[in-house]
Amino acid sequence: MYKNDRVIRRYSESFKLKILDELTAGKLNKYQLGKAYGIAPTTINEWIRKYNRKDLMNTRVTVKTKDEITRIKQLQKEIEQLKKLLLKKDMDALIEDSYLEVAAEQLGYKSVLELKKKLSIKP
Repeated sequence: MYKNDRVIRRYSESFKLKILDELTAGKLNKYQLGKAYGIAPTTINEWIRKYNRKDLMNTRVTVKTKDEITRIKQLQKEIEQLKKLLLKKDMDALIEDSYLEVAAEQLGYKSVLELKKKLSIKP
């Protein structure tokens, strides 16, 4: 069988809407409708997206234990603390660079790099 031997099906707008109406009625799910009409469930999902029928989209429910929720809150708190520490470190480095610039200027050096070389400070 060649690639071009496959059958390409085109569905009318009214047929697509009929399938979505049947899905809305709730008697059959996507897989049952697909089997009954010879349509892939992924095709029905495309129609749901096309017609913006969010009420028919699958919903994902995540069930968590109290231990998991507690752990997530601890990790979020730790992330916030680390962000604050990183900000403080960046500010301290900026202040240190400013002090070095002022010191280099007052001591008569052309640049901070020259001062660091003189004092053997790694740049």
